[in-house]
Amino acid sequence: MKPKYQPINCHFYDELELLAVRQKNCLIQYQNDAEKIVEKMDIIMDFRIIEQAEFMILKSGDKIRLDKLVSVDGKVLKGFC
Repeated sequence: MKPKYQPINCHFYDELELLAVRQKNCLIQYQNDAEKIVEKMDIIMDFRIIEQAEFMILKSGDKIRLDKLVSVDGKVLKGFC
């Protein structure tokens, strides 16, 4: 069973939307299901709610749950206010 989704900081979400609008290729760090940090370069295309959790959809087709993000384009989620 997946842990309950924890909404992310709304200002960080705004930054993600801005990166999507700009179609900027950026470094994305996130925790996978095994809680290992994964890094990938990709472009954010869209955001969707899937099974009551928010996801970013990447150009590669990958979907990343927003509360699993560590940092995007050098901006760290935990320290964002």
